[in-house]
Amino acid sequence: MSGHSKWKNIMHKKEKTDAQRAKLFTKIGKEIAIAVKSGGPDPVANSKLKDLIAKAKANNVPNDNIDRIIKKASSDDAEAYETIIYEGYGPCGVAVIVETATDNRNRTASDMRHYFDKFGGNLGTTGCVSFMFDDKGVILISAEDLEEDKVMEDALEAGAEDISLEGEYYEVTCDVGDLYIVKDALEQAGYEIESAEEDKIPQSYVEITNEDDITKMTRLLDMLDENEDVQNVYHNWENEER
Repeated sequence: MSGHSKWKNIMHKKEKTDAQRAKLFTKIGKEIAIAVKSGGPDPVANSKLKDLIAKAKANNVPNDNIDRIIKKASSDDAEAYETIIYEGYGPCGVAVIVETATDNRNRTASDMRHYFDKFGGNLGTTGCVSFMFDDKGVILISAEDLEEDKVMEDALEAGAEDISLEGEYYEVTCDVGDLYIVKDALEQAGYEIESAEEDKIPQSYVEITNEDDITKMTRLLDMLDENEDVQNVYHNWENEER
């Protein structure tokens, strides 16, 4: 999976400043609220919520905050977030998919158009780039004191499709529908799971060589990352160093 690494994305998020960390808390809070609305407030019965709670704790979101978000999302006056996906191209034809959760679709749509236009891209129609990505489940396992052959054997037995060593973690890839089955099997086998999330893996990659275009693409991703309505960003930029 050259050019793609969930580990890099997680390390990038963990290096946030306090102000950026607060925005990350807000994004995770929206994910939890949406999960509660769709599957209920009980993490035992709602596996998505269970994993989001684990994700929140891994990013140092206080337990009181998590409980408050779940309680609020369960109430009748909870904010209604709408999930909207935007697709388009960045500089040099880099394919970009942006997943948002918003309570104001006009504001979010305006922001997305502005970002793409400002940094040399263009916002497209639904489906214009999504066919270039494969939906997969991606699980990160702490690689400390683990032998790759053993991890590979256990991961494949659990239903994984592929495994690679990425920095401090083994990155396990599986069918998106098997994500929680594979995760639970690996946990039962004694592995420490850093994260388990749905992801979009590019089928091919675009390399940017012009410094001006590299700057524009970097700024586009930064602006998307900083927007509180944006939950996830996927792209096929080969030489990203973020």
